[in-house]
Amino acid sequence: MICDRLACRVRVCSLILLALFLRAREGFGQNTASLSIILDIDYGSAERTIEVYQGSGMMPREIAGLRGSRIALATTSLVTQRHLDLPTLERHLEAAKYNQRLEDDPFLMVEARGNAQPMKELLRELQRRNFGQRVVSTVEQLFPSEARVSSRLPMFFVAFGPQQVDAFVRRVIWDGPNPRFVGEGEGELTIVVNLAHAVSYGSSTDERFIGVLSVVAHEVFHAAFGAYKDTSPAWRRYYATYTTPFDNLLDLAHNEGIAYYLSLVQRTHGRLTPEWEQRLRSACETFNRNADELLSPGLTERRAFEILRLANTSGYWESFGSMAGMVIARQIDQTLGRTALSETIATGPHTFFRTYAELMKRDSNLPQLSAAVVRALR
Repeated sequence: MICDRLACRVRVCSLILLALFLRAREGFGQNTASLSIILDIDYGSAERTIEVYQGSGMMPREIAGLRGSRIALATTSLVTQRHLDLPTLERHLEAAKYNQRLEDDPFLMVEARGNAQPMKELLRELQRRNFGQRVVSTVEQLFPSEARVSSRLPMFFVAFGPQQVDAFVRRVIWDGPNPRFVGEGEGELTIVVNLAHAVSYGSSTDERFIGVLSVVAHEVFHAAFGAYKDTSPAWRRYYATYTTPFDNLLDLAHNEGIAYYLSLVQRTHGRLTPEWEQRLRSACETFNRNADELLSPGLTERRAFEILRLANTSGYWESFGSMAGMVIARQIDQTLGRTALSETIATGPHTFFRTYAELMKRDSNLPQLSAAVVRALR
């Protein structure tokens, strides 16, 4: 899979074989479940970078050459929209080692260096508490019995990167030592976690551990769901049938909504404060306005692109697609049970939204989908 001579590789394997039969809806077949997720966890870049922050360890050039470091470099370049090359990363690692400040700090190493010891303690806890197995166990319970997922996912922990990114999934093709990010259906699903931001998840190592578990479970769900879709004839038919911008919004809300709900369960066991309830209602209202616009005859391609971009990349509460999806996933799970939520992974976004529309009829206090959205689901 990935073999870096200097990387510290921890392999965590989980093979779950289920022998259940579940009747899937809307033309999806009936088969025996098989779910296998293997995480290849590489802590090398994070370990070595933290050592540099503490004034010791390997030469910056060697650290910059690690695969985890190279992915973090490519991501920083992508997010900041700047050309950042390997010599630039080496120079910043060198400055961090000797506690020097450069005029520019795109990797946020000055801030990260001040949190070197908390990062080190968190890293040790992740390794000690069988982190990878706990993530896999958390994610696998969401998949329906007919799901057939066999996926090996590289996961890199790093200790530098842009402020906007704490963890993410990328499809990666390696051109020799260099990563290249590619689109759906290409490359290898790869997860990256930035410990420099994980220290903000709480005031104690235990709180930070739970925070990382929540964030990584979110990303592993995306990766496993992507792997499931890649091998599912039903999902290929779905994407061939539902092709409008509105359909794309439903797809995003379904995928992100379940992932965000999974994170919520890890952090609060699914409970909401009154403030959260109000903000989620507001997010659902924003979802309705944008969904209605996507359904309007005067929609331009440029405006559709902008709506879909904002649906998941405009800040936590502002990502109206993700927030509305989380509301729906939570309500289905808490009202109808985990099996009903899991079935939507097999049957798709329209079933996800239709199920919620039925729940709306039973409880008028729920955040409501607009009349236009409900009509479009028929």
